[in-house]
Amino acid sequence: MVLTLAVLGSVAVATLPLWYLLVRAVGGLDRAASILGRPGFGTAALTSLALAVVVGAGALVVGTATAWIVGRTRLRGRRAWAVLLLLPLAVPSYVAAYGWVSLAPWFSGFWAAALVLVASTAPYVALPVFAALSRGEAGLEEVARSLGAGPMEVLRTVTLPAVRPAALAGTLLAMLYALSDFGAVAILRVDTLTRSVYASYSSAFDRTAAVLQSLVLIACAVVLVLAEQRLRGRTGSRVSTSVPRPVPAAGLPAAGRIAALALLVGTVVLSLAVPAVALVLRLLQGMRGGVDGGELVSALAGSAWVALLGTVLAVLLALPVAVVAARFPGRLSRIVEVASFSGHALPGVVVGLSLVFVTLNALPALYQSVAALALAYAVLFLPKAIGSSRAAIESVPVSLEHVSRASGRGPLATFVSVTARLSAPGIAAGALLVMVTAMKELPATLMLRPTGLETLATELWSRTEVAAYGAAAPYAVALVALAAVPATLLARGVRLPDLATTDGEVTR
Repeated sequence: MVLTLAVLGSVAVATLPLWYLLVRAVGGLDRAASILGRPGFGTAALTSLALAVVVGAGALVVGTATAWIVGRTRLRGRRAWAVLLLLPLAVPSYVAAYGWVSLAPWFSGFWAAALVLVASTAPYVALPVFAALSRGEAGLEEVARSLGAGPMEVLRTVTLPAVRPAALAGTLLAMLYALSDFGAVAILRVDTLTRSVYASYSSAFDRTAAVLQSLVLIACAVVLVLAEQRLRGRTGSRVSTSVPRPVPAAGLPAAGRIAALALLVGTVVLSLAVPAVALVLRLLQGMRGGVDGGELVSALAGSAWVALLGTVLAVLLALPVAVVAARFPGRLSRIVEVASFSGHALPGVVVGLSLVFVTLNALPALYQSVAALALAYAVLFLPKAIGSSRAAIESVPVSLEHVSRASGRGPLATFVSVTARLSAPGIAAGALLVMVTAMKELPATLMLRPTGLETLATELWSRTEVAAYGAAAPYAVALVALAAVPATLLARGVRLPDLATTDGEVTR
């Protein structure tokens, strides 16, 4: 009963923007045909969906391949590479896109946006794949090798099936991120539904058009979530039941080692080096005019405080949904999961407007409060917490919960003492992922922040809006540096398995 009420509460919060859109859409049904039939609308919708699919496929390949190289080959500096691969989480996609454009003004279009978004979202796949590789069953790989399978055959028949659920969960996040992104596609001049929604709200003041287009975005998100669920199937994360021991290292030929190193270096250069160089150049330009240290510190503190509140709320809302998805698979749990993911497909401005509507009409005390902004972060980034928590809970053997229940503990006590304790690292990883993303959120922050509260994102926006790029650079650098703290903790928390060679040597 408690779990049911908690799930209903989580779904109710997660679907607040959807109910707002439906209420507004009912009043504009007479205009639906003319709005959705506008020239360019179909192209924008197809572009959004195509971009999400391309980015998801790219993130799946890059994230899985780089995680496997670091987690299964004898690579020097494996821990450092793992950190570098996950640090792009700290770089907002709009900052990365601006970095590319500032260095190469000709850089624009669909494939440019796909490149930037793949570089920004590959860590969403690499992170759960790292976790899946670390808890994989070493014995299965040893058996495959003893039967004569080579490294690539072991990868295809044993390793990839084992990490498939984790990789698909990360891929879904990457696709939803691409579907809802506005900053990068706007800078790179790609006509997507998010740009059309923003134009309807901010330029034409046509909320009916924006609402109807947002509903199409949600429909695209539902298609992606259902596709991921179908691909994931009934296969849960595999859990090792043996004592942890070194995993056989995958031996690569000379050409394979060169290709693997090239992929790692290329990924780091595209996702980190290019934005870093651009930010440093702009920072040097901005320092000539001086920096207001008080404003910078105040914005930094505001970003950290609101992001922390949003993270706590997101985790609390995610846990009931994650438990249902992991422990009670079925049609109802899939519906709950899809509903919880709906907010992640919407631009931040839509979520912000929905909460403005709700707070003004139902909860006026929360209007333009820190609580309303934290709630917006929780709605926007709830799927990140659900995905990590679900995978972590799936990795806890159900038999341990049965033993706890048999000893007299109730469901809640069993969850706290067994499930939550064993899945805590995965839940914490999801929390860090929510925090690093919340620090970068811009549209919802602009709409919902209390008067007098500034964040690094809003200060950055206020300066770039008037083309003061040099003055904006210190805030961009501070934003990346602040987001790098949870991103680094997330990366350092990744457990890499020990690797064993044929002569018995162990690499850590």
